[in-house]
Amino acid sequence: MKNIIILLAYLSLLSGCKDFAESLDFTEVINPNLSESSVVGQPNSAQIWKAGIEREISRTLNEILILAELGSDNYANTQTFYSQFLDNLDIRTTDPDIRDTQNEIARIAKMAEFGLSSVGPGDPEYTQEVEAEYHFYLGLSRLYAAMYFSELSQETLGVPQNSSSNYDSAIASFNSAIGIVSKPEYHLALARAHYYLGNKDEAVKAAGDAITLDSDFIRSARFDEKEEPSNTMESALYERGTFDDFQPLPTLDFLDPKYSFLTPDVDPSVHILKAEEAYLILAEASHANNDLSGMKSNLISLFDVIASREIRIIDDSGETRGDQENAVDDDIRPSGSDDTVNGRSGLVLDRTSGDVSIPSVSGTSLTADEISSMEINDKSLELVYQTRQEVFIAEGLRFVDMGVKLVINENEILQNDNIKDGDPGTIPVIPTFIDSVKNDLDAFTYDKENGIATTKININEILVANKNSEQVLPFH
Repeated sequence: MKNIIILLAYLSLLSGCKDFAESLDFTEVINPNLSESSVVGQPNSAQIWKAGIEREISRTLNEILILAELGSDNYANTQTFYSQFLDNLDIRTTDPDIRDTQNEIARIAKMAEFGLSSVGPGDPEYTQEVEAEYHFYLGLSRLYAAMYFSELSQETLGVPQNSSSNYDSAIASFNSAIGIVSKPEYHLALARAHYYLGNKDEAVKAAGDAITLDSDFIRSARFDEKEEPSNTMESALYERGTFDDFQPLPTLDFLDPKYSFLTPDVDPSVHILKAEEAYLILAEASHANNDLSGMKSNLISLFDVIASREIRIIDDSGETRGDQENAVDDDIRPSGSDDTVNGRSGLVLDRTSGDVSIPSVSGTSLTADEISSMEINDKSLELVYQTRQEVFIAEGLRFVDMGVKLVINENEILQNDNIKDGDPGTIPVIPTFIDSVKNDLDAFTYDKENGIATTKININEILVANKNSEQVLPFH
């Protein structure tokens, strides 16, 4: 028990450390209880180290999701409480939130590597399952580096690796995990890496392997309201109440807030890998292969999984949809169930007349009739991407689907001799067809008297129109 307490104290200290290199430098130990020997070689240390990495993943998602959701067309930022930039894709090397995101991703990798090299082998109770998890965590770190940054180093002050190299490293780690223990989330993580690389056959195989193992699995990051980390996105969407920090695009109103209050001790989880993604990868691949029946079949399976997911009944009467005096964004938003958006009804919920039902895992406006009437054309591809947007809202994937990449932070540029201003990794990547509309990502008009909202642009339409670009729609 004493060893466990010491290890937990060390993990707490490690998670709060801003310079991870210092946290693993055991050459100048002040407190002997926090020496390397107090961690390595202790019974059950691998399992406890694993818990520490999972806590670090939750902390990392707190950084990623705020930036990714604001940088996409999913949400507008009405308060600047969580980010001063990113809305309208204002991406700067001096942004402290980008700095923290980069650092958190690196911490996951360093912790996973230390688990594989030292903590695990030194633990007499080390298991293959924990070893596989360490490989998975390392892969997840490389995956996030590739998804959100055009270049990031894989070692302290190392040479920056481009997205493709980081995806390749993620693939190697996921394959190592699968070689030890075959879990559906490992296969889906592998499928995602191949998907964004445009490796259609490999992505299809991995996605199929994932749902063969479990047709409706979820892998989640957990949050602790009492002991930290709490879910920052939940606070932005719900807990801060009438501040209404993040406002969804009106077409996504029925899905908001994905995260809402659970208990004084536990915050809602973020679902980082779920079966829905596998079906969407398979459906998109079928579209690219001109396989209409395959596309429809996978979308129907997706539809069935979504229908089985939890629906939370919540009191969201404090949500004013931006209609309050303290809002930076003073747009009045649709808030009645009779309101239409782009001519569609049922997308807006009336939150003042009683509790509302919100999908807590996945939701969609896609209908069985729409699936039935699909053909292999751009319209059906738009519906696939509309469904991706809806299913993954508040999960950080829309930003990646738009082909946008963050930059290496200023601290790294100043300290790393391998990087200088003007290098590719220091310049934001924004596809020209996104850059030209970035000021209208969240824009809409609203005729309150007649209850008619109209978004100024349709990103799904724009993405499909540019499907031949190497920056988006990787299977086309």
